Amino acid sequence: MADSAEGFSGEQLLDIYRRMRTIRAFEEKLTEQVSAGKIGGFMHLYAGEEAVAVGVCARLGDADVVGSTHRGHGHCIAKGVGVKQMMAELFGRVTGTNKGKGGSMHIADIDRGMLGANGIVGGGIPLATGAALTFQVQEKPHVAVSFFGDGATNQGQFHEALTMASNWKLPVLYVCENNGFGEFTPTDFVVPVKDITERAAAYGMRAVIADGMDFFDVYEKAGEAIALARQGDGPTLLECKTYRFYGHYVGDPTPYRNKEEAEEWIQHHDPLELFERKVSEAGVLAPDAFRTVDGEVAELLREAVEEAENAPLPDPAAVLEDVYVRY
Repeated sequence: MADSAEGFSGEQLLDIYRRMRTIRAFEEKLTEQVSAGKIGGFMHLYAGEEAVAVGVCARLGDADVVGSTHRGHGHCIAKGVGVKQMMAELFGRVTGTNKGKGGSMHIADIDRGMLGANGIVGGGIPLATGAALTFQVQEKPHVAVSFFGDGATNQGQFHEALTMASNWKLPVLYVCENNGFGEFTPTDFVVPVKDITERAAAYGMRAVIADGMDFFDVYEKAGEAIALARQGDGPTLLECKTYRFYGHYVGDPTPYRNKEEAEEWIQHHDPLELFERKVSEAGVLAPDAFRTVDGEVAELLREAVEEAENAPLPDPAAVLEDVYVRY
């Protein structure tokens, strides 16, 4: 059922909560480090959208792949990328996922099925589509997932990729994280339809809307779509209605956002609090179990920062290694 913890073991529910809490704690720790001047560059935080990444990725296997966005830390953690390696990458250290060369918007870990975060809006959509085509041609029972924001649905590659995927019945799930804003612009100012799912009709594609703040709703609807893709029935566009708790980037003063609306989302629709309440009401886990996880995650993030700060910087002589093109 979409609205309950029924069918999950206590161990499974704690693992789900741990992943969502880790995403939240990771983003909160990043805010501290950026504000202290220890990490440079733009940081686009995923806090508030945890139920989407974890709800979808909980349905995936190790061989399935994910294409991410500039707001990709949550997708990486949900897919199993190491938190300490991610933190080291953001500190620009050689022990990072990309040896300190990728940074926040280019974290990738192919061994974990993470094709990479992407600084280009909508840039991950054709990558996931290509991966799905590979699975189909090689007759492998795997699925590709593309996460993207509402703003990306105005990009050309969105329409091109979904047209091809629908025509060829590719095993891919397109997950639109509709958080109401494309950078600083309200979605309804630039998107002429009420729901992004309305656009799927142009491709003859299935479309479903999920409550992006509710893990159980995302989990159920993503599971149905992924099962269909895995059995050869083609792609689905899954729109998750969600909200980012921070601005577009760390330090964004959010003058474009309605203060009362933001407070309503943050105070009454927090995906972690909603998850804990539903699980507790089901009598599966006691509150103490969640607090234990909170403490363990906090210690993990403390260690991640400490180890990142003490790790070496990349050797300047290695600047031309691990690149696609050399002149």
